[in-house]
Amino acid sequence: MSGNARANTPMIETAYAKINLALHVRRRRDDGYHDLETLFAFVDTGDMLSVQPAARDELRTLGEFGGALTDPFDNIVMKALSALPRPQGWAVMLEKNLPVAAGLGGGSADAGAVFRLVEREYGLPDDWHARAAQLGADVPACVRSEACIGRGTGTELEPIENDLAGMPVLLVNPRVPLSTGPVFKGWDGLDRGAMRQGAVSAIAQAGRNDLEPPAIALCPQVAEVLAALHATDPWLARMSGSGATCFALYNDAAARDAAQAAMPREWWTMAGALR
Repeated sequence: MSGNARANTPMIETAYAKINLALHVRRRRDDGYHDLETLFAFVDTGDMLSVQPAARDELRTLGEFGGALTDPFDNIVMKALSALPRPQGWAVMLEKNLPVAAGLGGGSADAGAVFRLVEREYGLPDDWHARAAQLGADVPACVRSEACIGRGTGTELEPIENDLAGMPVLLVNPRVPLSTGPVFKGWDGLDRGAMRQGAVSAIAQAGRNDLEPPAIALCPQVAEVLAALHATDPWLARMSGSGATCFALYNDAAARDAAQAAMPREWWTMAGALR
């Protein structure tokens, strides 16, 4: 392929939706953050990034939720571009398919996709993890977009045996944004114990999301989504992150697709499989 042909061929990367199969909040820290233990997992679909060389970094958004990103200079994609050295600018087209403020790490996933694109073209600096963590607690996990355990604020990552890879998953959001800060502020401060050890399936089944009660207090629709998902007989249903998106795992794609069809039409849904 000639250089000109390659220059006209955009680089494509998926920003995989993040879900928390378990999220145990352990304590409030003096710095205002919380120590937690979480089991990150990723869905094989999400936002889409398309990149081409440009004189300077620029960002355009499209997709169902693209209009929610009103300030491109304050977008985490632009911050990720600024965090990583490159010999030329990039023009990024972001197809925003994931709702904003939804507990899916949408912005963090977008930043993670930028890191993977830079890695593919130029390699990442040795301190990429620290650069990612400065952008957000979920970003280091989203760079790899592989199931892992997160500790501390979520940036201390540990590998884990993923025995749920390929399992069908349904994401459901009531189309109500829910900011992370107020949900964490509403946590009752009780340490309900650590995550168990083992493979992904064991931790997920024995786990919980300690942010579900404060999220439901702020957004009662979360309880409606969870009730609707539990009625479809999933292997597991739980809220992701700080909400308002909930997920359900199924033993086969047919059950997942039937559950998606049963959801109210006004809710946002996305079907996929765990990576």
